[in-house]
Amino acid sequence: MPFPVDEKYIIETESELSVKFPTDFKKRMMEENGGEIESEDFYFQIHPFFDKSDKKRISRTCNHIGLETKNARQWNDFPENGIVIGDGGSGDLIFLQHNGDGILTDEVYLWDHGEIEKIAETINEFD
Repeated sequence: MPFPVDEKYIIETESELSVKFPTDFKKRMMEENGGEIESEDFYFQIHPFFDKSDKKRISRTCNHIGLETKNARQWNDFPENGIVIGDGGSGDLIFLQHNGDGILTDEVYLWDHGEIEKIAETINEFD
């Protein structure tokens, strides 16, 4: 169940990963840290930002964006500039990426076992 997150945890993740998240993504996550998105073609669980405010939130956010990105980077064909924001449960991931400057674009991409496809111009297409 998603819940709000304090912006300081988003900033911590940005620092950890050396990126800046898009404004729309940050706003959405500040209201609902995690949750799911779906369309006719896709269903994904959104990874939360790691929230260390209490034991319950630590437990609920243990599969956070920073950890899931580090795990994905262990795979040879995951994009070096990709930041994992969710998964479909069968090895497929959704991610944001940057052009080498650390500023993540709004576009949402699907990584399906090495195949990459842009699936949305912004996370808000899944509202």
